[in-house]
Amino acid sequence: MKELSLPTSLETVPVGLGERRYDIVIGAGQLRSPELLTKAAATSGVSDRALVLSDANLAAGRFPGLVADAFAEAGFACANHRVTAGETAKSLNTLAGVYDALVDMKADRNSLVIAVGGGVVGDLAGFAAATYNRGVPFLQVPTTLLAMVDSSVGGKTGINHPRGKNLIGAFHQPIGVVIDTDTLATLPERDYRSGLAEVVKYGVIADEDFFAWLETNAAALVARDDAVLRHVIATSCRIKAQVVEEDEFETSGRRAILNYGHTFAHAYEALAGYGVLTHGEAVAIGMLDASRLAERLGMIDAAATERQFALLTRLGLPTTRPEGFDPTPEDMLGRMRLDKKNAGGKIRFVLPTRLGDVRVVSEVADAQVFAG
Repeated sequence: MKELSLPTSLETVPVGLGERRYDIVIGAGQLRSPELLTKAAATSGVSDRALVLSDANLAAGRFPGLVADAFAEAGFACANHRVTAGETAKSLNTLAGVYDALVDMKADRNSLVIAVGGGVVGDLAGFAAATYNRGVPFLQVPTTLLAMVDSSVGGKTGINHPRGKNLIGAFHQPIGVVIDTDTLATLPERDYRSGLAEVVKYGVIADEDFFAWLETNAAALVARDDAVLRHVIATSCRIKAQVVEEDEFETSGRRAILNYGHTFAHAYEALAGYGVLTHGEAVAIGMLDASRLAERLGMIDAAATERQFALLTRLGLPTTRPEGFDPTPEDMLGRMRLDKKNAGGKIRFVLPTRLGDVRVVSEVADAQVFAG
């Protein structure tokens, strides 16, 4: 057996969901270790066929190839399918192409779908896996920071409707999440910083100490220090895993806290046109909108909003809408009413009460949302 190039440090975050439990494994060099990549598949009863889904940005790179080679070495017949890069790929037309690829490889109920890429690829691959043959297993191999800390964990899958983000989707947990921090070295600066918005979110919604740690270590985080990144990814995944364990299918309302800033953000993304703002950029702006709304409602003081503003600014994230993009309150409210968190026709906002705690609020007058 050939000598393995094993990561020097691995960290495992379990997602405890009974029969649907899985591990998030975080470390450097995992894509160079076939055994680590294929471990989840070996213990999940999948068959010997796999579809590796990636986008145009990664298809010419080495990451999808490393994953396909690892599974081929383990005895899988692997097919590769490439989709266009960007949010527009989360469409019915693109989804049909994924189904065609699965049919062409004669995929069965136990064939494996492997998502290699960012959140768009993960959401698309997961939804295809959730719906093909009424559900097949899939593995998340996120290569962007945003996907590592957020979209690859928790089982939310979906595609966009022209009038709203992620309106078509399903809950479908992966069999595992393999996070190789080496992939972040080649991530474009804008995409990397986009992921930092979701990291800040976790501090605001659940862990004030983590937020303060981010303030202290912002420069190292911007510099992509590997030890800092491993800590940030593991902490973010632990927070999300705990919330998902408490409310996997969004029945109690607890999971809604993960959408802090997203009610505004999803409206911005749709109104600007998918791809104009990255998801993380829209979330950064949306978190400040939500915090200022909480101020107007007397839920939080201005100092908490200012700390968020200062940290987002230090991380190089936008804090205001792009120049020339100025949607009306009526347009924003119209989009917000399509948000999946809403109930009884009322927009539900996730608003902070302090750093480290948020709650869901639905009794907000339209005039208050964009006042001031």
